[in-house]
Amino acid sequence: VCFCSWGVVSTQSTGYQVEYAMEAVGHAATCLGILANDGVVLAVERRNTINSLLDESFGSEKIYRLGSDAACSVAGITSDANVLTSHLRLIAQRYEFTYQESIPVEQLVRTVCDVKQRYTQTGGLRPFGVSLLYMGWDSRYGFQLYQSDPSGNYGGWKAACIGHNHAAAVSLLKQEYKEGGCSMKEALHLAVKVLSKTLDTNKLTAEKIQVATLTRQGDRTMIKVLSADDTNKLIGEYEVEAKKIEEEKKAAGSSKA
Repeated sequence: VCFCSWGVVSTQSTGYQVEYAMEAVGHAATCLGILANDGVVLAVERRNTINSLLDESFGSEKIYRLGSDAACSVAGITSDANVLTSHLRLIAQRYEFTYQESIPVEQLVRTVCDVKQRYTQTGGLRPFGVSLLYMGWDSRYGFQLYQSDPSGNYGGWKAACIGHNHAAAVSLLKQEYKEGGCSMKEALHLAVKVLSKTLDTNKLTAEKIQVATLTRQGDRTMIKVLSADDTNKLIGEYEVEAKKIEEEKKAAGSSKA
């Protein structure tokens, strides 16, 4: 074990503060991202929202619009997430003001990850206790999905999950995600399916999950957070489909017997 300006480092050269930050993310509400051929889906678990005194008019608590072509969801310490999302928005606006076009998605992610990494090795600072899923579009790479963690590492993904029960969700995504990609409708149904099997709830409702999509219409990027009615409709479609598959399995099993 050795010591440096930002704390204790384990024998595996991993900062304990980064490990603690990752642990905080592991206990946070689940966030799921799926890349489709014609867009990107973000689906998040909603916690502590079933309260008659809560004012919903101030917008989403887990999904943040970063610019005209990008948005993100967060898992971890909300106050840390607010600092990072404000910085992301500032980066995007400065780039757009300078070059009169939206910042490339990976450049946006890489810039904020440089900040996150600097916070792991500077005296008097601690790592941000939050992981983020980014969805975006740019003219070079099209639709993109990225994930970053408290250490500043990031990567591009076809499907990813952060937060509570992320290991089970990733395992299910590996089984269900089609190698050749999927449509937006299939991605939405897959997101609901994964959340229904990994969240600690008996039944999904719009009060327990929130879904956002990023698509293109003409030359504009459309970022939409689904309404409660649309979310319940999506959940209903999944439940009907799941029931049909279950009945087909039972029929097949009885015919073999």
